[in-house]
Amino acid sequence: MVQHNCQTDLQACRKARLTRDPRFDGQFFIGVVTTKIYCRPICPAVSPKEQNVRYFDTALQAANAGLRPCLRCRPDSAPQSYAWKGTQTTLDRAKALIDSGAMSGQDGETVESLSIRLGISSRYLRKLFQDKLGTSVKSYAQYQQLMLAKQLLHQTKLSITQVAFAAGFNSIRRFNEVFQQTLQLTPSDLRKKATITSDATKAELLETKGRIALNLQLSFRPPFSWPEQHHFYQVRAVQNMEWLNDELSYGRSFTINEVSGYFNARLDSAANLFNVEIVLEDDSALAQLGLIINEIRRVLDLNANIAQIDNALRELTPISSLMRKGLRLPGVWSAFEAGCRAVLGQQVSIVQASKLLNQLVLAYGEERTIGDRRVKLFPTPAVIATAELNELRMPGARKKALNALAQFVTENPDTDLADWLSIKGIGPWTVAYAKMRGQSDPDVLLCGDLVVKKRILALYAEQGLKCDNYTEITESLAKQIAPWGSYLTFQLWSL
Repeated sequence: MVQHNCQTDLQACRKARLTRDPRFDGQFFIGVVTTKIYCRPICPAVSPKEQNVRYFDTALQAANAGLRPCLRCRPDSAPQSYAWKGTQTTLDRAKALIDSGAMSGQDGETVESLSIRLGISSRYLRKLFQDKLGTSVKSYAQYQQLMLAKQLLHQTKLSITQVAFAAGFNSIRRFNEVFQQTLQLTPSDLRKKATITSDATKAELLETKGRIALNLQLSFRPPFSWPEQHHFYQVRAVQNMEWLNDELSYGRSFTINEVSGYFNARLDSAANLFNVEIVLEDDSALAQLGLIINEIRRVLDLNANIAQIDNALRELTPISSLMRKGLRLPGVWSAFEAGCRAVLGQQVSIVQASKLLNQLVLAYGEERTIGDRRVKLFPTPAVIATAELNELRMPGARKKALNALAQFVTENPDTDLADWLSIKGIGPWTVAYAKMRGQSDPDVLLCGDLVVKKRILALYAEQGLKCDNYTEITESLAKQIAPWGSYLTFQLWSL
């Protein structure tokens, strides 16, 4: 009997595999024992016989079983699957830090330093990974590096040395050794085979005018309500920091770990992916590429299991008939930016808040030429902390709150957002908004938001439901929809 290592219902796996259902992309992987290859559910290859198939929750489990990744469907390109873990918050935090490159590169953290950062013992961290993922912390981190390297080898013309550096390896020798041991072929061999087998257009690498540019394909699971998300960005866009050239595209500048650049994302709805151009100042910025890709995926909410979220929303009687399928969380680049947007948006219209935000970035954001584009960068906390803010026509108390927030973030860059509540002028709504848009926390029902309150009370009244106590209603809704409160917030905003 064939053994399986998959928590997803096997009948659902079989059906998704045979129909190549993109909604299951990245939620499980298919191992073929006869070819020793593992694939995504959407793989275009001829479907193998069921008796030759094994199912895995993660690509790493398939690799640990001695299988190598398919060169046609490229498992490294699948959207990641972040299932809600409930009590496994520590494991989720650890994975998020590792996925963002915390253990990569010359300054990468050890298991011991990572566990201290998480507030647990290294022994407990190792046990968590072994019990829940069936692998060690180091093996998980190394596999994430390899998957990024494989994606770059497939989709770009970065040199193998640049790929190794971008994926967080300290030497090309070590990169080649680990790559061959784990994926059973060398980086050079994979690039040669990818050139022959890949249907994707190879991205041009441009190292002119002090920049490095590359194109990647970032997949998602359908459905995707892009028109609504595009409109949300459009009415809140900051000139020269964000741009929407047409109805399919969104781009913006960014700074991360003192590295600046910009990205342009263009929807390909037929292929369930975005074609993303990333432009960096120079090749020294490649060390941050994995983190940059993860942030782009977060900002566009590409890892959401949106079908599962939509099913949960349909269970809510007041909104079930009005909900929009595929509505996601439009993120911003940082929690600090989200906090500034929240402070500027207090008790004013969206139009006025957008005007204030544009004035803030125009006055205090650094202007820089990256490649062929002149961009504005969002102001740093250090700059806002000492800014006069005379350009902003709003109450002095809110200006002081903005200064205080910036000063606090400058002094405490890694603090929990809940600590912002100690700042005068920063309340629960601002913190919740920053968590929802700056960290993409999926479970933030903005009960204190005026629009949310009006929508909920109106929906209950229209259906003849009791709405005497708003607090009780929202507490009940939050429990019912958990852990997808943020998605309910955006559904209510979109009505």
